[in-house]
Amino acid sequence: MVPLNQIIKVGAYVVKQQLTGVKRYPMVLMLEPLFRCNLACAGCGKIDYPADILNQRISLADAIEAARECPAPIVAIAGGEPLLHKEMPQIVEAYLKMGKFVILCTNALLLEKKIDQYKPHKNFCWDIHLDGDKQMHDKSVDQDGVYERAVEAIELSKSKGFRTSINCTLFEGADPDRVAAFLDTVADMDIEGVMTSPGYAYERAPDQEHFLNRTRTKELFRAIFKRGEESKKRGKKWKFTQSPLFLDFLAGNQRYACTPWGNPTRNVFGWQRPCYLLGEGYAATYKELMETTEWDKYGVGNYEKCSDCMVHSGFEATAVMDSVKKPWKLAALAFKGMRLDGPMVEDIPLDKARKAEFVFTKHVDTKMAEIDAKKAARVAAE
Repeated sequence: MVPLNQIIKVGAYVVKQQLTGVKRYPMVLMLEPLFRCNLACAGCGKIDYPADILNQRISLADAIEAARECPAPIVAIAGGEPLLHKEMPQIVEAYLKMGKFVILCTNALLLEKKIDQYKPHKNFCWDIHLDGDKQMHDKSVDQDGVYERAVEAIELSKSKGFRTSINCTLFEGADPDRVAAFLDTVADMDIEGVMTSPGYAYERAPDQEHFLNRTRTKELFRAIFKRGEESKKRGKKWKFTQSPLFLDFLAGNQRYACTPWGNPTRNVFGWQRPCYLLGEGYAATYKELMETTEWDKYGVGNYEKCSDCMVHSGFEATAVMDSVKKPWKLAALAFKGMRLDGPMVEDIPLDKARKAEFVFTKHVDTKMAEIDAKKAARVAAE
């Protein structure tokens, strides 16, 4: 479960934004300090770049400046694999000194080697990638033995006093019984909880066949949660690090539009438009991102690439804001439980969504030209 101090601080932050009339505000700063990774997952769209871009890093100074620009109370550090970044311990320490809650996402292959560079802190949490049981996870990351190493890393993290959680992405073909059994296993690990979500259909991901559409996402999560409800004792052991209303959304009981500005992303290209999942353009500053992005062009019903998305980075902020605006919905869900039978809420229509634009290559070419220009300037200076 999310710690009480985090719930209170984030809740107070959201209330303040509402009372002061701020229309768009961030909940989580998504920092991608690098794209390089020591795995090549078939469903990942973050690592398909030329070597010169994979070798880029956000500096410690730029990472600190990103958190100064963006007032989000939480920073989630993703990638690529963040533990490949030599300044990562200093980045985490700086964010904690700034009063941020820090979630460091990792595949855990380097955790045993790197963990002593970090200190336990009430506002710092390791978020370890684990997409189901051994067979599910090793298939997802396309490498045998990764599941065991992740589980060992979880135990190591706990033994050293760190807050520890899991992020679990699910794809087409996931079996509700196996996922429920996996959640039982996770409950026995006695960690903080699970952050779960359907995978996003990255246009450059090697495997395009196993992304869930919206209907299948709702059917899958409703079936998983139903397994938990079938045994009250079982379901009560499951812990999630997400808003109950977001989980209710996954089960088809809430109609939410995404909040792309809720999780603004800073990576080696700049501030990514419009969100963590879509790189349709880049801004030089957070202020520029917020003021010049055409937000209404994106989201379910507005843009073809968003049609199947139900990912936490787009909708968790919506659910949290809804929880604060309408706390009675949260209370009703806690009292009555999640509805797992009957019709699902009517979804946002897709018939007026504009066609997808494929701009990945243009942005790569622009970045490569920038890198080449810097190389040429260094050579000339020498």
